[in-house]
Amino acid sequence: MAATNLLIIMSDEHSKKWLGCYDSPIVETPNLDRLASRGTVFTNAFTASPVCVPARAAFATGRYIHETGFWDNADPYDGSVRSWHHELRENGHQVVSIGKLHFRSEKDDNGFSEEIVPMHVLDAKGDLLGLVRDDLPVRDGAWKMARPAGPGDTSYTRYDRLIASRAQTWLHEAPRHAEKPWVLFVSFVAPHFPLIAPPEYYYRYHGCDLPTPKLYEKADRPSHPFLVDYRNCFNYDDYFDEERLHAALAGYFGLCSFVDDNIGKILRALDDSGQTDDTTILYTSDHGDNLGARGAWGKSTMYEEAVGVPLILAGPGIPAGVHRSTPVSHIDVRPTITEVVGDDKSGGSEASPLPGRSLIGVAQASDCKRTVFSEYHGMGSTTAAFMVRRGRYKYVHYVGYPPQLFDLEEDPEELRDLGTDPNFSAEIAALEAKLRAICDPEDVNRRAKERQAELLALNGGREAVIARGDIGFTPTPAPPPDFS
Repeated sequence: MAATNLLIIMSDEHSKKWLGCYDSPIVETPNLDRLASRGTVFTNAFTASPVCVPARAAFATGRYIHETGFWDNADPYDGSVRSWHHELRENGHQVVSIGKLHFRSEKDDNGFSEEIVPMHVLDAKGDLLGLVRDDLPVRDGAWKMARPAGPGDTSYTRYDRLIASRAQTWLHEAPRHAEKPWVLFVSFVAPHFPLIAPPEYYYRYHGCDLPTPKLYEKADRPSHPFLVDYRNCFNYDDYFDEERLHAALAGYFGLCSFVDDNIGKILRALDDSGQTDDTTILYTSDHGDNLGARGAWGKSTMYEEAVGVPLILAGPGIPAGVHRSTPVSHIDVRPTITEVVGDDKSGGSEASPLPGRSLIGVAQASDCKRTVFSEYHGMGSTTAAFMVRRGRYKYVHYVGYPPQLFDLEEDPEELRDLGTDPNFSAEIAALEAKLRAICDPEDVNRRAKERQAELLALNGGREAVIARGDIGFTPTPAPPPDFS
């Protein structure tokens, strides 16, 4: 296919369950739906890690977390591992980011030609409390999920409007006759909590008959120890009652429509600038959100709500109006970018092959036997979690805890855990072998915890980190007024 420009749009915490083009009967996402109608929707797409900072490091590098060592929200990407931004910039492409990156600092060389209003982790350190992996502390900021939920404006919604504005401006002013295609990475915060949506979006859903999250009643919640650990540490649900639950759902759904509206503005700017026919567009989110399912809020689990992501690819040569069920991952994005912009030099200096595969080829034909992988080593967990998706099954391996297995054809909502069912021992053994072909889970768990113990000591130890408190969510940058 001919090389084109590339517009990548990423949201934060947008579960694939809540887009019209993914068959949501509730949430209105008309702009993403139109994008999907002229491109390919990947219905089984996954993040490399269901939490912000590692997910974004993997998206940048095209490598698994255990390869790069950016384990959690206190160990952010610092430019030390080569990314697609580094490669393309060095090969003469203009590679620009606008918005949330969640790397260590803009003082690092993160590989972009320019970072416009970037958001990075707090104090170049991030969420230090997540380094405490044993005798998990209760997060004292958990009330921030429920109590503020409702209509209004926040620093996050204001920041997203700024991101949309800067992106529209950039597209109108982008060079039309550059020697090589440009890449623009636009990264929003919505629908990440606080679950406060601008009123015009919130009231689309408030007062409607919104569904109670599945397995929400305490008696129905799974008792798997990994999920119990997470719920006890991130005790978000302690602050919910029926009224707060409805407000939180309306707030999240409103933020999904809010980010869709901002995306629509960017796509219209691309049209108005006359570049749509020369530009490939990729939409995704860094991970999903449990949104109360099983009593869990936020991300950090291997359930579809959290580890699954929307992924839409549209542009010249991409099949239109197609839903592709082949399992794919954010690991596949880096080779996709290389192919889209026609840069056959990218990746050539890597010491080892990239594990991903270009989505261009995946979009052309189904391959349901493909294996994809995700891992988690972060906040609210005492041990590592690894996911393998292949065919109809999802296998989740925990170091020291029982495994989980779900038949996503028969049980797409993951209501029945087959992980300890002896009738499925052959499937579990086969999928564990697939996992161990990718990594040694016990060794990876050990390495992650050794690094976290090192960072914990460098930051004053357990008590000092707990005293620093629960960040909840990263502050937005505060750029000075620009009157130039």
